[in-house]
Amino acid sequence: MSLSNIKIRKATLKDLELLKEFEQKVIRYERAFAKNLKQDPILYYDLKDYIGRLDVQVLVATLEGKPLGSGYAMIKDSDAFKTPKQFAYLGFMYVIPKQRGKGINGLIINELLKWAKEKKLVEVQLDVYAENESAINAYKKIGFKPDLLKMRLSS
Repeated sequence: MSLSNIKIRKATLKDLELLKEFEQKVIRYERAFAKNLKQDPILYYDLKDYIGRLDVQVLVATLEGKPLGSGYAMIKDSDAFKTPKQFAYLGFMYVIPKQRGKGINGLIINELLKWAKEKKLVEVQLDVYAENESAINAYKKIGFKPDLLKMRLSS
């Protein structure tokens, strides 16, 4: 498989059921890092809403029409005491297991970064679990740098 054969396109409502499946796979994967997730069924995203919004870009990666992965960028407001005023937040980064490590996530992120630039956003943020080393390394390769580390204490 060549990355040049991968197509990245905007998601449509026709993709909704597939995207909901991807969402559940993200949740299952993240349970290893997030012991405080409620029992199924849970949802992270309002995908139907996201697909229709102008301040969100939901993308699907495909190979010969078959979906391989997804991701979104959403315009968010910064805290009042931070700059810039707004930033692009990336989420829903998913690639099917047999296609991981081949650069597909990077292709999705690059398209989301282009969208953020078109929206005149100069900062991009995402969240990743501190123990998810493969994801952290992938994001570092793209140029992301660690920022604030959230810590928790359970009693």
